[in-house]
Amino acid sequence: MTGATNQFISVSPEELKFQFEQEKQSYCDLKVTNSTESYVAFKVKTTSPKKYFVRPNTGVIHPWDSCFIRVTLQAQKEYPSDMQCKDKFLLQSTIVNSDADELPPDTFNKDSGRNVEECKLRVVYISPHSSPGHSENAFKQSSDGNSSQAVQRARDERDALFRQTQQLQQELEVLKRQKRRRSDLGFSLKFALLVGLIGLMVGFLFKLLMSSPSTEIVDF
Repeated sequence: MTGATNQFISVSPEELKFQFEQEKQSYCDLKVTNSTESYVAFKVKTTSPKKYFVRPNTGVIHPWDSCFIRVTLQAQKEYPSDMQCKDKFLLQSTIVNSDADELPPDTFNKDSGRNVEECKLRVVYISPHSSPGHSENAFKQSSDGNSSQAVQRARDERDALFRQTQQLQQELEVLKRQKRRRSDLGFSLKFALLVGLIGLMVGFLFKLLMSSPSTEIVDF
């Protein structure tokens, strides 16, 4: 199913827009919203995986909740021809039982009988350059426009930082849960080894006491 909405999720914006500058990274944030009463797993794919860094590229969204995905365009050495881009992204989604830390390998495999929905997103490059005005009015309009763009960019960066902080907090919670599980398992193993070692020592001492010869007292 093409577009930015399907029966499981909605994606905003509908296009990935990057301000393209040579030798500079650029990013675009996607908001993915779960439109169901169930847990929904998602996975992001692209036709040019070496050009883009996606974080997170897979995950689980709680019912009626949303998450942000940051797609980063790596620094490019050359400008594309006519600033046209043929890269595309595919966002797959499917219903899962819970918010498991690790998804099974066949989660997005349609051959296994799963209902996997897809959203296709195209990539658009935006040039940062614009032609300068030749009159005073044009200069004023350009200055006002640059000021507005600077304010908007500051707001976008603030919002992006807030969304990234939320994403990092979510990842930290997952790591904490994994650490607790591992620490519980490690404690159980250490406790079992300690009990076994104490048992061996007690048995050894008991055997030593039972086998020691009795001392005979002789009067001179």
